[in-house]
Amino acid sequence: MKKMTMMQHFSELRRRILWVALIFACVFVVGWYVAPWIQEFLTRPLLTVWDEGALIYTGLTDGLMIQFSLAILFALLIIMPVMLWHVWAFVAPGLKKNERGFVWPVLLMSPILFLLGAGFAFYVLFPVVFGFFVELNQAAPVPAVLLPAARDYLTFTIGLLKVFGVAFQLPLVLILLNRVGVLKRMQVLKMRRYAIVFIVIVAAVLTPPDIVSQILLALPMWALFEVSILFMRRD
Repeated sequence: MKKMTMMQHFSELRRRILWVALIFACVFVVGWYVAPWIQEFLTRPLLTVWDEGALIYTGLTDGLMIQFSLAILFALLIIMPVMLWHVWAFVAPGLKKNERGFVWPVLLMSPILFLLGAGFAFYVLFPVVFGFFVELNQAAPVPAVLLPAARDYLTFTIGLLKVFGVAFQLPLVLILLNRVGVLKRMQVLKMRRYAIVFIVIVAAVLTPPDIVSQILLALPMWALFEVSILFMRRD
């Protein structure tokens, strides 16, 4: 295969970025029209534990900004496989055969693990977390009316989805570091007890102060850590 010059590499990179940007713009238009459905979908975990609940708009532009943000979120999720494919197509020619053998599975599994993490948060953790918050506010010692702002709720919800999606990338990070020689399997085994303590601390920080929520986060993180060890190359 003929080697490309630096300018040819930049030209190819620019072409791929333009293609991704064009697809993003097209998907964004679609996302603009499906944004109300996305908002209704993201609100379900709260309304499931709060039958008479409702979200309010506190500003004149709240509706516009929410629809714009959700359209961007929709476009990013849809084009993620396209972006990863372009990344792979750009870097693959410069990789050795053994490097290509473990890079492409990482690119393939990354969005899958992200969706698994976000799905776990949405279907398992959210009902517990929102139930805790609703009960806590309703049990206030003084008369109180719970009127959460739509922008605040969606910001909190989407933020947690991102956190869990990124947290579920832990196996890929550990396995990749192991394959490139930065992290050895025996080192991870020796640090196992400290890793478990760290996972428990992270779960306590990211969840409400109740043991159920903390366990719901700590257990899958621990399981992912153990799975990472199984797939690491033995020293």
